[in-house]
Amino acid sequence: MSDLDAVVAADRLLVALDFDGTLSPLVDEPMTARMTGEARAAIDALVRAPDTTVAFVSGRSLADLRVIAEHDDASPVLLAGSHGAEYWAPGAVSDEQTDPDAVALRDRLRSDAEHLAAAVDGAWIEPKTFGFAVHLRTARDRGAAASLREKVDELVSEGAPQWRRREGHNLVEFAFRTEGKDAAVAHLRELIGADAVVFAGDDVTDEDALRSLGERDLGIRVGGGETAASVRVADTSELAGLLSTIATRRTASRQ
Repeated sequence: MSDLDAVVAADRLLVALDFDGTLSPLVDEPMTARMTGEARAAIDALVRAPDTTVAFVSGRSLADLRVIAEHDDASPVLLAGSHGAEYWAPGAVSDEQTDPDAVALRDRLRSDAEHLAAAVDGAWIEPKTFGFAVHLRTARDRGAAASLREKVDELVSEGAPQWRRREGHNLVEFAFRTEGKDAAVAHLRELIGADAVVFAGDDVTDEDALRSLGERDLGIRVGGGETAASVRVADTSELAGLLSTIATRRTASRQ
C-alpha cells in the first residue's frame, strides 16, 4: 500500500498544513497573504470529506494566522500558531499565562532589533507573540541585510541565549518558546484521535513535522530544498491538486 493509499484508507485522518508558501504564495507584505482559489477549494473539499479534520500549522502568531486564513469562529479548521505554542479549536483557544519577565525581555530585544533594522532600507521586524522575526526579503542592499542578520544574531545570543532561533525564506525568527511543528502535529493528532496524518510545508521549519511522521502518514514538501518528506510537489497549485485527490478518494471510498 502506498503512502497515499494509506491516508485515503485511514479511519480518522488529520490533514495539517503550513500556510505561507504552501496554501498561499510568499508575498512581500505578510498580512496580505491569502489562500489561492485552488487551495481554498481543496480545503473545502477536505472539510467535507468523511472522518477528515483539517488544521493549519504556522509560525505566525495565532491572531495573525486567523486574519490571513480568513478564519472565524464558525470554521471547522483547527489552528496551531507560533509553531505550536498557540492553538484554536471550536470553543477552545489556548490561554497560557506568560512570564512577565519573558515578555519584558521580548519587548526590549524587539525594540533593539527594530533600531538596527531601521538602518537597512527594506528590512523590518515582525512582532510575534513569543518573540520577533527579522524580514530581509525586501532589503535593497544584500550586504547590509547580511550584516543586519549578524547583528541581531549577536543581540539575541548575548541577551537571550536560551531563545530558539529559526531560519525561514529570507527571514530569521527568535522566540522564547521552543515548541516546533512536530509538537503541534502530535498534539493535534491526539486531540482528534487521528490514526494517520498528512502534513505539507515548504520551509525549513516544516521539516520538524515532516521528520516526526510515521509509517502510515504522508509528508509533502512544496518546492525545492532538502526534505524528509516522501512526496514533493512543485508549488501550491500542484499541492492543491493532490489534496483535492485525497478528498475525492476519501469521499468515494465511504459511499
